[in-house]
Amino acid sequence: MDQQTQVRPKEKIWTRDFVLIVLANFFIFLGFQMTLPTIPLFVEELGGNDQLIGVVVGIFTFSALLLRPFAGHSLETKGRGFVYLIGLAIFVLSVGTFGFLTSMVFLFIVRVVQGIGWGFSTTASGTIATDLIPATRRGEGMGYYGLSGNLALAIGPSLGLVLTGFLPFKVFFLICAGFGLIALLLSSRIRYKKVDKKQEVRTLKRDLYEKSALKPSMLMFFITVTFGGMAAFLPLYTAQKGIAGIQLFFLFYAIALMVTRTFAGQLYDRKGHQAVFIPGTLLILAAMLLLSWLPNSMVLYTAACLYGLGFGTVQPALQAWSIEKVPINRRGMANATFFSFFDLGIGVGAMLFGQISHLFGYSSIYKASAISIFLSMLLYFFFLYKDRVGVAHKR
Repeated sequence: MDQQTQVRPKEKIWTRDFVLIVLANFFIFLGFQMTLPTIPLFVEELGGNDQLIGVVVGIFTFSALLLRPFAGHSLETKGRGFVYLIGLAIFVLSVGTFGFLTSMVFLFIVRVVQGIGWGFSTTASGTIATDLIPATRRGEGMGYYGLSGNLALAIGPSLGLVLTGFLPFKVFFLICAGFGLIALLLSSRIRYKKVDKKQEVRTLKRDLYEKSALKPSMLMFFITVTFGGMAAFLPLYTAQKGIAGIQLFFLFYAIALMVTRTFAGQLYDRKGHQAVFIPGTLLILAAMLLLSWLPNSMVLYTAACLYGLGFGTVQPALQAWSIEKVPINRRGMANATFFSFFDLGIGVGAMLFGQISHLFGYSSIYKASAISIFLSMLLYFFFLYKDRVGVAHKR
């Protein structure tokens, strides 16, 4: 065999449709990330306390969680475009409604509706991206796709905090909904994978999760528990301690995330999850310990960088792992399974840490988060042990 036949050009990642899904993902995440640190402030304006903040954050993720199996099933039966466009439309309408609310009861209801839209749109978006990325470059491609969300994170929280400083919440939430509307218009131009009528699709009653995606999804749960505490309570924690620079925390975190996207996916493609999971979780663990201490702004920024490097290394690798061995007609359910555990972690974290902060103070949130990361590492080693025992038995 000559050299020309041995060396094959890399399959193309940046197609027209992949560019559109990346741009749409950027704008929907921008609208979402702008609300992330500002929803707790809105709850306070409506008269809520830390416990209610935890419930408002958590109820959003739990509603997204409950809808993801239905979204995953619909991706295989109704099609990618149907699920994605419906999800984006629900998200836009719900976020645009926030500023007109005057009671906590209605806020709870609209947050549930927002979670439904978020569950549909993000499950669909990740599946659409995996459809468009060549299998041989999936880790790399998912890293680029995730970069759009990270770029939104670099801009969104800081922009949100700045805008709420001089704009009424009514105008602010309409701006957030406007970014979601841009995502909806962009996504209407994508050529989606059609539903394969020949593929056997299980009934929804029997199709609540994808078994092969459970291991990385369970690991993701313990990691995103930490994110629930960071997103919901860090602005309040820094304000209590008189530490300035919470806007820069989210900026440094996002920059660190973007740095990891340039190499973490390719490292996963070459070496597998064993090369990225433990280093990434160690970085997150260090960040949580620093936040539990938090004497000044410099430690805050250091924690932001460590958390960004760790999360940016682990998250795309676990997502790629979750769809690694599933047939094409099960990718939607694999992504639904992964993001269900992702949401569950944030929801459990927000609600649990609302109680912890009320009883023991904000610093206890990050000590509990460090324990959650340590549990994810123990579970990972258990999975490795079980896999090796299984291979040995087959021999």
